Amino acid sequence: MVLLPWKIRRASKKNTKKQLFDDLDVELIMPTHFRCPISLDLMKDPVTLCTGITYDRDSIERWIEAGNETCPVTNQVLKTFDMIPNHILRRMIQDWCVENRSHGVERIPTPRIPVSPYQVSEVCSRIESATQLGDANRCAELVMKIKNWCKESERNKRCIVENGTGCVLSACFESFSSVSSEKHMSLLGEILSLLPWMIPFGKQGRSMLGSESSLRCIIRFLKSPDLSARQKAVLLLKELLYSDETEAITKTLLEIEGLLEALVYLIRDPISPTATKASLMAIYYIISSTDNNSNKNIISRFLEMGLVSVIVEMIFEAEKSVCEKALGVLDAICNTEQGKEAAYQNALIMPVLVKKILRVSDSATELSVSILWKLCKKERMEDVESVVIEAIQVGAFQKLLVILQVGCGERTKEMVTELLKLLCVYKNRVDCVDSSMDFKYLIRPF
Repeated sequence: MVLLPWKIRRASKKNTKKQLFDDLDVELIMPTHFRCPISLDLMKDPVTLCTGITYDRDSIERWIEAGNETCPVTNQVLKTFDMIPNHILRRMIQDWCVENRSHGVERIPTPRIPVSPYQVSEVCSRIESATQLGDANRCAELVMKIKNWCKESERNKRCIVENGTGCVLSACFESFSSVSSEKHMSLLGEILSLLPWMIPFGKQGRSMLGSESSLRCIIRFLKSPDLSARQKAVLLLKELLYSDETEAITKTLLEIEGLLEALVYLIRDPISPTATKASLMAIYYIISSTDNNSNKNIISRFLEMGLVSVIVEMIFEAEKSVCEKALGVLDAICNTEQGKEAAYQNALIMPVLVKKILRVSDSATELSVSILWKLCKKERMEDVESVVIEAIQVGAFQKLLVILQVGCGERTKEMVTELLKLLCVYKNRVDCVDSSMDFKYLIRPF
């Protein structure tokens, strides 16, 4: 039988399709001993315990970290938690992956041997020696070694943090920043990139990073054009302020020129949500940790920089976490008369506060009510009247009633009750509108 060319092509296509469907019907069977007994997935880094059972390293580490002291398969008590890499089984798994590449199986990479506590301690000792000798080049080499270990795995990161590296790097940072921060900016930048995730540093580490020379260096990075360095600096600053030594650190920081401006700039011109939140938290700690006179001066400086307008705009558009922290800063600012005056002068303040009640979170609702309550507690009666009337016009009365119905904290309940009593006095004089109204008609002062 002779097939015409078009029939040959058609028959060829038919055979190709049949072969394709036949290939799809092939079931790929993974050898049982290639699977981890815990996760039942293909092992990427097989290790053997003292009981002779092999597991995937990640799975057995999570098992042990959860507080288990027995072998998952045999249920025997583990005399030691040592994990011996099973190189033979790992090579067999890699060969099997290569053989089945046509079925979409990817070859597992050869895992790196995790760093040990001994190795970390050894490097830390060398950093301490190099720091005492003032050998910046040697310190830079060792810091880069730690940085490369961190990039390899999360396990390495945990091992490095748990073996006191943060305190050693803090001492190194303090030492070279006190000698000449300009000369050693490269080394200090590398250390700064590691410090934010090495928390806690311990009391000694915090003390070293809280020194004047360290803080000046951190603020220098905070004002640098390098976006990554600015983010690391503000993250470290936030952690230093969140401690028992907040008051002392704040006092030192306020003597350094450019700190407040740098923090406000990070909010006005954000580089990432993480940096924005850290900057807001740092501002909150600075305002909250000072005495009355210093507090008024700090708030006055923030107001001159237009912080209230920046925060109100942020609250209007921000996601939950940023919104809560921005409201916290605004609440702290409103503890002073000048802060309340600056807040009320913003055309969006009242509509935005009422809008956020019962919209974001319980914390945001409580902070919004607190700010609203403080604004209605102004010294001059004519100012109070204008604040209350505007609150009623944008629907605060209805929102406050709902808060009482759904429940809230005792302090918030007291403020809501007091506000409702105050709003009732003026309620019949004005027309209320829905708080979900569009605010496009309002003119922003920024």
